[in-house]
Amino acid sequence: MSEILLQLASVSFAYDANQPILNGADLTLRRGERLALLGPNGAGKSTLLHLLVGLHKPQSGRIIAFGKTRSSEKDFLEVRQRAGLLFQDSDDQLFCPTVAEDVAFGPLNLGKSQSEALRITHETLSALKLEHLEHRVTHKLSGGQKRLVALACVLAMQPDVLLLDEPTNALDEATRQHLLHILHHLPQSLILISHDQEVCAKLTQRRLALEAGCLIPA
Repeated sequence: MSEILLQLASVSFAYDANQPILNGADLTLRRGERLALLGPNGAGKSTLLHLLVGLHKPQSGRIIAFGKTRSSEKDFLEVRQRAGLLFQDSDDQLFCPTVAEDVAFGPLNLGKSQSEALRITHETLSALKLEHLEHRVTHKLSGGQKRLVALACVLAMQPDVLLLDEPTNALDEATRQHLLHILHHLPQSLILISHDQEVCAKLTQRRLALEAGCLIPA
């Protein structure tokens, strides 16, 4: 069996004690695996991804990432370096004045030198065919451009796992197909949240549905 990268073990979580989001949920993602996470709006899919990288803490159960049980903020610093989360709203991810600064932010935080971070930024934007945006003001980009730049920020960290929250949401068809092509050819294991059946079919091999706080085969 291939290496387990991320795991939820009987995890429960609630914003409101009377309305649990997760109720003893179990999930395993192995190296090389691509998993679709399905369910209606409000089921808790985004919350599950946030739990995996420590943005929320479970009320019970364990989160195991890259072979270790993770519980403290220090534990999750490594997880966030190795599991790249693409937020549902790109504006939650982009906060620097220019595209180049946004993409370089992650490598610099990983301890890369200025020149090395600049090289990674150039290479990442070129790979995504976004080099023409490098010096643009981020907040003036279109929604589709922001989506692609947010993905560039994630990929510049060179993560082992991608956690993608509605990556093609609200994109025009040309940008959607460009993003699908990029994601299809990436080497990383991933967990994908999407209501787009074509996206799920093209990018994943296994599907789980989040229902009543539990994960079941879909």
